[in-house]
Amino acid sequence: QVQLVESGGGLVQPGGSLTLSCAASRSIRSIYAMGWYRQAPGKQRELVATITSGGRTNYADSVKGRFTISGDNAKNTVYLQMNSLKPEDTAVYYCNAGDSGKNYWGQGTQVTVSS
Repeated sequence: QVQLVESGGGLVQPGGSLTLSCAASRSIRSIYAMGWYRQAPGKQRELVATITSGGRTNYADSVKGRFTISGDNAKNTVYLQMNSLKPEDTAVYYCNAGDSGKNYWGQGTQVTVSS
């Protein structure tokens, strides 16, 4: 079992930056992979970025070069640094942990990119 709590969402202007945090209830080194997904109104949930316990990262094409996923083992926290935000990045962002064949989700945090 793992509980996930996201924070850091909010309203930002196009071109701005935000950092999302996902605090896990146990050591992220013991979790095979963690990631961020997002869901915009009327759309399916989609992968944004993932990171494995070994540090390997993967990004959706739409965010490559703008978003960076990272982990802090001491704080059991995974971050998503988002730069050069666009209106199409507006969505609810969810933290995910995949471990032992199970998926765990946080409650989500709203990101709105608008002028």
